[in-house]
Amino acid sequence: MSFFSPKLGIDLGTTNVLVFVPNKGVIINEPSVVAVSKERGKMGKNKILAIGIEAKKMVGRTPDDIIAYRPMKDGVIADYRVTEAMLRYFMRKALGWNPFKPTVLVSVPAGVSSTEKRAVIEATIKAGAKNAYVVKEPILAAIGAGIPIHEPMGRMVADIGGGTIDVAVISLGGIVASTSVKCAGNRLDRAVIDHVKKHYNLAIGDKTAEEVKIRIGAAVPMSEELTMAVKGSDLVSGLPRTVDISTNDIVQAMARELREMTQAIRKVLQDTPPELAADIIDNGIILTGGSSQLRQMPELVYRRTGVVAKLATDPYFCVARGTGIALKHLHTYEKSILAKQ
Repeated sequence: MSFFSPKLGIDLGTTNVLVFVPNKGVIINEPSVVAVSKERGKMGKNKILAIGIEAKKMVGRTPDDIIAYRPMKDGVIADYRVTEAMLRYFMRKALGWNPFKPTVLVSVPAGVSSTEKRAVIEATIKAGAKNAYVVKEPILAAIGAGIPIHEPMGRMVADIGGGTIDVAVISLGGIVASTSVKCAGNRLDRAVIDHVKKHYNLAIGDKTAEEVKIRIGAAVPMSEELTMAVKGSDLVSGLPRTVDISTNDIVQAMARELREMTQAIRKVLQDTPPELAADIIDNGIILTGGSSQLRQMPELVYRRTGVVAKLATDPYFCVARGTGIALKHLHTYEKSILAKQ
């Protein structure tokens, strides 16, 4: 590895892309959204109009000839060319003008196939990287949460993002048992949309649903409820209307998805060898990722598994922080990360 080669850690999420630069921290935190023109350019390819924050502003507000969408689906690449363009944009933005190609470390879900892994590496190299490494999200989340992953001790991490919940038991730097379920933040938003449609005859967009989830949502019913005025369009008259929605209403709306997420945690616990299971009872389950910040999430995990769950410090940034730490000590982590992929 060249001494001059800059390093970048990329948390390539379904909903957001975070770029970590060693000694600087997370310098980019933008939505993984790309706005594309339907008209084809000279090469017969759709023209990319905006990426990141600029593109997110367009979601649900575009004319017919422009589409704003996410090229990552459930944590893996759904649109190869657009993902490559998105990676190139974020890498350039992070590095500015730099004659040296960077060494890039990218996060992928725990259940990723070798083909999907190769697609991420190829897209990163094509986007301008000198070397590209892919590391499973639970490992990075654990490193970012400050868990000493190299110890001969069972540690459990549940990384709940936008597209997937990745659960893993880690010991001696490797994954002992894991699962990756395509049910996380985005599915919770969809559940809120469906609930409001069914019970209030009101159509709301993804952005509003996400806002409702963050502002008043919870994982278990609460005695002191929060309420919020939600604006949308009436399904009968088609006119704008506002309704008041409370926390427990949203808890009920998301119940099925939350059950699926806790089911993933239970499955990994059931697959864990007894010695390590004993360690997990002592250490608890560490929750990371943006969606783990839903109110009362640790309480829900505790009720469903009987194991105490704790929220990591700054759970949203754990994976990005993990990429930074792994890059800094690449020689230490190289063996465990690359050998046990």
